[in-house]
Amino acid sequence: MSAMNHPVRFTLLLALLLAATPRSATANWPTWRGPNGDGVSPVADLPTTWSATKNIRWRVDLPDRGNSTPIVWGDRIFVTQAVESEHLRSTMALDRMTGRTIWRRGTTHDKPETTHEDNPYCAASPVTDGNVVVSTYGSAGVFAYDLDGKELWRRDLGPQVHVWGNASSPVIHDERVFLYHGPGAHSALYALDLKSGATIWKRDLPEPVPTERFDGFAGRGPGIIGSFSTPVLANFEGRDQLVISLPEQLRSFATADGADLWHCRGLNPLVYTSPVIQGDHVLTLGGFFGAGMLVKPKGTGDITESARVWHEQRARKNRLGTGVIKDGLYFHLNQDGIAECFELATGRQVWLERLPNMAPKGDSWSSALLAGDHVYMVNQSGETHVVKAGREFEVVASNAVGEPTNSSLVVAGKDLILRTHRGLWCISQGRQLSAH
Repeated sequence: MSAMNHPVRFTLLLALLLAATPRSATANWPTWRGPNGDGVSPVADLPTTWSATKNIRWRVDLPDRGNSTPIVWGDRIFVTQAVESEHLRSTMALDRMTGRTIWRRGTTHDKPETTHEDNPYCAASPVTDGNVVVSTYGSAGVFAYDLDGKELWRRDLGPQVHVWGNASSPVIHDERVFLYHGPGAHSALYALDLKSGATIWKRDLPEPVPTERFDGFAGRGPGIIGSFSTPVLANFEGRDQLVISLPEQLRSFATADGADLWHCRGLNPLVYTSPVIQGDHVLTLGGFFGAGMLVKPKGTGDITESARVWHEQRARKNRLGTGVIKDGLYFHLNQDGIAECFELATGRQVWLERLPNMAPKGDSWSSALLAGDHVYMVNQSGETHVVKAGREFEVVASNAVGEPTNSSLVVAGKDLILRTHRGLWCISQGRQLSAH
């Protein structure tokens, strides 16, 4: 029985980990969406107002543009970084208090690899357990480093071929690295040994022929198929599992051996968001004008008829980032810069509002962050809107740094870290940046 299945053992393990960590665990943001993979901050008291100079601890240049979201462990920030002119794919470690680069490690890869023009290579975030940092560089492979930058292992899982590239981030659990190597014709879900990189199991996930010709643009073009979803860890009915949103269905696999546990039909062929776990339910949303559904997993195999609580067959929204849940409400910033709130239990819309953009481009690829009663929503112009997490729409603050971004905010202690195309920012209450 794993620690996830035994509350007392899990609590004791957590206490031991906290005692062994030099800084409070609240300083750690080890995965793309935080400690629990849900975009929820363990710290409620975070900055709500800032500018390019106000409440900024530091700002440093990055070598090239990029979409990946940083992670944080103790005194270090880790971020994946491509440098297109050098064919470089790498991971950088920076000092959390100063932004100073501590190390950068990676590989060169000069073979052709397709991607969206706004999706640079190394779009996936790294992941760490506090000892090992794992990064995936798409067709260039999967790499593991210790916290000081020593390469521990590398794996070539073959090319990733998709017209829009890739972005799914790795996940660590039980001394294993779980990775969705997709989208594309040869998509697969892997479990790799954290210490050696050896394959423990692999599940091929060939992309289906769509049941309808649909790409969200009124039938134009051949239609785009694929998922950019990151798997999430869950435990339903006493089974540790990976849940992932894939073309046309939500699927679950046993973490132990990759066995199929259950699947629920109803998504569209194009998916960007990751599943969000809330108690014994899973929320999953499709991409451009895609489907959405709330699922209560029970049983095995096809659970579509028995497990779907509600199903929205085709939303009039473009959902790229992943949202957050607070008090039974789901908050999300859509690709077109329109924020929405709906009831998790019913899918009923509570409000739908366009945010007060201060720059021409209010579109968003970023995922939301929840801290206390505030939802942080970032758009492509580098503006962060802080919205009340409630039934009444209220913008608390709108903050701009003047640099474009497709990344998401992360928490480092009581600071916020924002990656833009030009640099990395540390947002800290009471700090003043004189020049950058």
